[in-house]
Amino acid sequence: MNPKTIGEREVVYENQYQQIYRIAVEFEGFGKELFVNDYGRRVGLLFVQEEQVLLVRQYRLLVRQLAWEIPGGRVDPGESPEVGAAREGLEETCLRCRSLKPLLYFHPGLDTFDNPTFLFYSDDFEAAAPEHLHAHEVSERVWLPLSRCVEMIFAKEIVDSMTIAALLAFHTRFKG
Repeated sequence: MNPKTIGEREVVYENQYQQIYRIAVEFEGFGKELFVNDYGRRVGLLFVQEEQVLLVRQYRLLVRQLAWEIPGGRVDPGESPEVGAAREGLEETCLRCRSLKPLLYFHPGLDTFDNPTFLFYSDDFEAAAPEHLHAHEVSERVWLPLSRCVEMIFAKEIVDSMTIAALLAFHTRFKG
């Protein structure tokens, strides 16, 4: 069922990372008031070396612990997803991509969470100068076998949705 009308966006909260807006949607016979959290475009980068992938560890408030993840983050204004992924990879791993390949595109939510996500992988990279590393973001960087990462997903040791999507997509596409 398609809506009859979709109202104007009314921003109710905004900071440098997100915007929350209210929007009224009218259907035949009923209406909804939605609050959309807009984080902008997000990217993730899976570094692949032989049968291993690089994971980073960062503290995450909602799980109240360090989480295993692929490098990633927000696409800055004016950046393409490819440039954003390469930048995030450099900042979190100190590895410079020489080439990126698209892996997966998805929306984590389709109603009240606006965060289109672009995933890439790279098996062509080089070490960069240490000043590129944002050491305050990442506590650890570890190369792990892809098969171990898949086990970690089902053991609930990897819980980040972007990381799970990247690992399973790569495993299915190239190893399955």
